[in-house]
Amino acid sequence: MQKVAQVRKAIIPVGGLGTRLLPATKVLPKEMLPVGRRPMIQYVVEEMRAAGLENICFVTGRKKALIQEHFDHDPELVRYLQDRRSDGLLAELAYLESGLYLTYIRQSGPQGVADALSLAEDYVGDGAFVTALGDSIICEPEMGTLLRSMITEHARSGAAATIAIEPVQRERGRHPSLVVPVPDAVVAAESFDVAEITDRVRTSETGHEWAISARYVFSPIIFEAIRGTRPARSGELLLVDALRMLLRQGERVRAVRLAPAQRHHDIGNFGGYFRAFLEFALNDETLGTELRDYVREYLASPHGCGEEE
Repeated sequence: MQKVAQVRKAIIPVGGLGTRLLPATKVLPKEMLPVGRRPMIQYVVEEMRAAGLENICFVTGRKKALIQEHFDHDPELVRYLQDRRSDGLLAELAYLESGLYLTYIRQSGPQGVADALSLAEDYVGDGAFVTALGDSIICEPEMGTLLRSMITEHARSGAAATIAIEPVQRERGRHPSLVVPVPDAVVAAESFDVAEITDRVRTSETGHEWAISARYVFSPIIFEAIRGTRPARSGELLLVDALRMLLRQGERVRAVRLAPAQRHHDIGNFGGYFRAFLEFALNDETLGTELRDYVREYLASPHGCGEEE
């Protein structure tokens, strides 16, 4: 059984092409798109750090050099801010640049998240590790709470994988991979064992299903499952298929529910991006009140610069 103190590494796959966010992502990595005052990838890194994970491996791809540049030390910019006594901005940079140990591994192409994880097997070693998707943000009152809970549950249960889940209302045209609890599981509990991961929508008395929320804690046995996983029709190795392989092998997969105060933003398309940006902007400490007033005025007499159909 893994001890909580042993989980100190995180893998963040950022090798995808971001085609659903074109043309905004033609040159700019989708993980570098701003959400509020920060690029989305910075929120993910701050979450890892808040959970005590200071060793972070990015599995990158083509046109992802800007991610590394964002987290690199920039002495010229630091001197510029020092000369102008911009202490607040200097503090932001100092937070980014100290106490983090970042590694970068290059993925040859968009071959899937499971393939990205397989490239980091030597980096991980023989300990449990966290995986977080670089285009998903977890909003919570105290950053890192979800991951700390997942790490604790992973150690307590001795699971091969512990996944974050959230209830998702059924939407037309949306078919996420759904988590099915084991029979007689208390789904109202904070965590439960997983029996199956399916793409089939099923009847539910509560009107929703459990969907994976882009946060995982894995034991190294996940790499064996990945090696036994066949590519999907797209040619990619899918992480959900590797999780199914674990279940077929009789391994324990544990699910941890997001708390009511925790929110998952999946920013894989413009709908998710707009919702995330809007939430962060409207809750901005400095400009939030002004922006909320603007939105109310706009909705009262709509006009603007939207694209014509």
